[in-house]
Amino acid sequence: MLRRAAVLAGALTLSITAAAPAHIERASYWPDPKPDTSVTPPAGGKVPTAKPLASALSNPSTKVVCQANSLSLLKTSIASAVKNGYDVRPTEHRSFSAKQGKALLALNKKLFKKCKFNEIQPAVTASGNNGRVVIMPGLYTEPTARKHLTQDPKCAQYRILNDRGQPTALSYEYQTKCPNDQNLIAVMGRALGPGKDPAQPRPDRHGIPNLGKCIRCNLQMEGSGVNADDVVIDGGDTKVGNKGPFKGKKDVGIRVDRADGFVGRNFTVRHVNEHDIYILETDGYLIENFKVYYAGEYGVLTFVEDHGEMRHCDAAGFGDSALYPGAAAETGDQGVKEGFEKKRRYNQRIHLCDMHHSALGYSGTDANGVRVDHNNFYDNTMGFSTDVFTASGHPGYPQDSDLVEDNNFYNNNFNSYTSDSDIKPTVPVPIGVGMWIAGGNANYIRGNHFWDNWRRGTMLFTVPDQFVCPQPDDNNLHGCDPSTTPPSNSYNNMYSKNVMGIDPKGKYVPNGTDFWWDNYPTSTGNCWFDNTAFKGKSITTSAATGLPACSGGKDPSSSQGMSDPAAESELVNCLAAVESDNRDTCPWFTTPDKPSASR
Repeated sequence: MLRRAAVLAGALTLSITAAAPAHIERASYWPDPKPDTSVTPPAGGKVPTAKPLASALSNPSTKVVCQANSLSLLKTSIASAVKNGYDVRPTEHRSFSAKQGKALLALNKKLFKKCKFNEIQPAVTASGNNGRVVIMPGLYTEPTARKHLTQDPKCAQYRILNDRGQPTALSYEYQTKCPNDQNLIAVMGRALGPGKDPAQPRPDRHGIPNLGKCIRCNLQMEGSGVNADDVVIDGGDTKVGNKGPFKGKKDVGIRVDRADGFVGRNFTVRHVNEHDIYILETDGYLIENFKVYYAGEYGVLTFVEDHGEMRHCDAAGFGDSALYPGAAAETGDQGVKEGFEKKRRYNQRIHLCDMHHSALGYSGTDANGVRVDHNNFYDNTMGFSTDVFTASGHPGYPQDSDLVEDNNFYNNNFNSYTSDSDIKPTVPVPIGVGMWIAGGNANYIRGNHFWDNWRRGTMLFTVPDQFVCPQPDDNNLHGCDPSTTPPSNSYNNMYSKNVMGIDPKGKYVPNGTDFWWDNYPTSTGNCWFDNTAFKGKSITTSAATGLPACSGGKDPSSSQGMSDPAAESELVNCLAAVESDNRDTCPWFTTPDKPSASR
């Protein structure tokens, strides 16, 4: 075990450093989950409700953004949609009637008469609380924002110390005073606070210190076309369409920062260096009917969020993950135990989305209390990850209390590590895995379908605290203690009613192994029950002692890790391969053989 600790520590440090973004981000805090009643209607406290597009005409504060050819582009889109329908995502097709087309064109003609902007950022800047920004069909490259220097020396005075001891983090003041240094479009929701930010980040991240008043809360920004394809926000090379390479001019496409009650819908964002959409320290957001393509890190990165929802989306082409709700608010079992919640609450929901052709479809480091349902994960290197690997910079350690249900995980066999890959992975994950939980607690994985993942359907393993927490004299986050023994994670995860190795047509398409578990000696309460295999076949597992069913999940105390030398050896060898950058010694980075359907 000691060898595993040393290897993991070095490997994780290496992988985190390799994936570090161009800008060092500030220490972040969970927002107050209560509504902010200083604005009317109150901001936050719940997922906001999207207002219908037509209501923008009656709002005197609506800002309309357009291109000279917006109406002609819309007419072409309407004609195509009436004839053929349109795709919300590859697995969700909708029809569109001539009556709908006529009404949408009439509405856009009225909007066009109100148009006073041809770039989005000026319209956002001119908006206030309860503002509406309507973007008419067109390609938006934001030339004014692109001209702003990135890492402008004039902005250097606003850098601060973050939770990793880095003195060059970009403060909220930096983002407010230099909004287009890093961002193509910046939605800065609050004024600067009246006091001073703490000189050292607080270990406990409940409540944003020195929070300013709402100046752009409850903002709704939306495209006015038939679907998300009609409004394209492009931060790089527009000639490659929705493909790569991205060649970004800015690091972030749309930044939503402390903008409680934000609604974004009906647009595409693509081709930036880091994150197409970045939502930070915001209580209450909804993004729907959107598409994100090809960025260096994430399609959508939300961080320390509460009361959020992503739905009806398509996301592909990312070096880390398509959708990432990192450090989600502490609203799960641990939040209840510590007295912050009365009962488990899911603070964010991701549903009806396709996450594909990325290193990871979904990733959530220390993402607590997230509901992930009715999505499709396919053609990724690995479909889904929730983990504790970067706990020193992510509030909420250890991860707990996700609900992952009624999703499809299939064909996650994309080898993103080859020289001809159109994405550059920034995380080291095994090829051919549907999902893993790397150090999480009390997650419910139920009612999902896993098939055609050539290595494994699912993986679960322990990550001892000393591997990821800082040294005792550093600024430990709440809950992250390197002296903790036994490990504080990999307990009480429930896998139930999942269907293994069967595609939607009922055909047998096996995973390499259905359930892989490291069987770590201190882990308890992990249970697998009521899972279904193809008729005449059996659930397959790596555990020589079998998987504890815990009497159908009713008695998790009967589950106890017994140790598995083969699993430990694999983890040690593969993490050593990451550390040494010699991946030939680890099978994770080689495409596994397709499992035989005759086995």
